[in-house]
Formats: sequence, structure tokens, C-alpha cells
Amino acid sequence: MNKDIDMIIDKDNEKCPVETALDVIDGKWKILILWYLRRDTKRFNQLQKLMPKITQKMLSQKLKELESHGVINRVVYPEIPPKVEYSLSEYGKSLKPILKQLYLWGEEHKNKEF
Repeated sequence: MNKDIDMIIDKDNEKCPVETALDVIDGKWKILILWYLRRDTKRFNQLQKLMPKITQKMLSQKLKELESHGVINRVVYPEIPPKVEYSLSEYGKSLKPILKQLYLWGEEHKNKEF
């Protein structure tokens, strides 16, 4: 049975699915992390260079949150100094169409005159 999205009525004590999604990807940092991981694996320092305004502590926190939701993978290599890589998990790859649509909307919006 295929319900039109506008016809879905939220039940009283249940979270709206949009709220659930936002719990996972809320804030500009998580969206940007996902954007930069959409194509390939990145190391912590690479992500930090791509987002120069994020603090090391905030980047670490947001990566841990995304990992806890199963959206990204974290692989630690037993080297000195330790090498840590981040990538989208198979589950996280399901966000790629959403990220693409955000990009396209952003392109359209920044070219609009108000």
C-alpha cells in the first residue's frame, strides 16, 4: 500500500519521521561531514581541512554521533601515529540522494533574487 506523504497523519505519542531523521543528521556539521564522505574515505585531518571553522572537539563529537547511528564507519589502523579513516556505511549511503537534493536546492537558492 503506497500512501501519499501528505496524507500521513502522525499518531499522538510517536515522533514524526522527519524529527527522527533530524535527530541523526541535525546541524550543519553532520550534513557537511556526510557530504564530504559521500564519494570516498577521509582521515580526520582531511575532514578538518575541508571544514576549517569546525573545532577538533566538535568534529570528533559529530563523527562519534554519526558512527553511533550507524551512518559512518570508523576504521583504526594499528600504526604509530594511529591512522583513523571515516567513510559512509552501507546504511549511510542511503542518504546520498538526500545530500544531492540539498546540494541542488542550495545551488538554486543561492542564484535566486529576492
